[in-house]
Amino acid sequence: MFLDPKYFLFVGPGLLFAMWASWKVKSTFHKFSQVGVASGMTGAEAARAVAEAGGAEVKIERVAGFLSDHYDPRVKTLRLSPDVYDGRSISAIAVAAHEAGHAIQDVKQYKWLGFRSAIIPAVQIGSTAWIWVFLAGLFLNILALAWVGVILFSTTVLFQIFTLPTEFDASNRAKTVLAHTGIVSTEAEAQGVSKVLNAAAMTYVAGLVTSILTLMYYVMLLMNRRE
Repeated sequence: MFLDPKYFLFVGPGLLFAMWASWKVKSTFHKFSQVGVASGMTGAEAARAVAEAGGAEVKIERVAGFLSDHYDPRVKTLRLSPDVYDGRSISAIAVAAHEAGHAIQDVKQYKWLGFRSAIIPAVQIGSTAWIWVFLAGLFLNILALAWVGVILFSTTVLFQIFTLPTEFDASNRAKTVLAHTGIVSTEAEAQGVSKVLNAAAMTYVAGLVTSILTLMYYVMLLMNRRE
């Protein structure tokens, strides 16, 4: 199927979009990692301040990797990459505050975060098993089994659909709290934070677009086989 020109016609635009989004978030993060904030706070300090302002009590840990930052609702822990945890830049503050925004969502029982968390077990199974089930269905010429693979893949698409509003809302919460608390105190800093978070959001949009196009391709493939 990867030699099928239709695959690249369907999925190619999404892959190009994803490549651009990945470049954009990295270049934007790097640009604003060179710009300090007047408050002088580190990302870890900003994350704690934002979380507490939103009524969330969290642990904050350093985790290895570049932009590996995430919030773990199971243990109420923010894990920040070294550049974010120790950074005193607009980029560090933006990313840290965004992750704190997820903690605020958790304590406020934000529904989309709940939906996303609820389907994680199904996604963990589907994201690894779907391709093997799908290929087995094709090679064994058992169309029903191939459809099961597509259904398993669709759980990943559903997860990304739930992720999109969750990520945008976390960024909006972060920007609001940063402004109200004075962590971000100038218009230039606020604009920098917005640019960093908007670039990061595009990676989620690109991922969803790519997954939807991929799902459409597999559905078309099986529909053609049935005919």
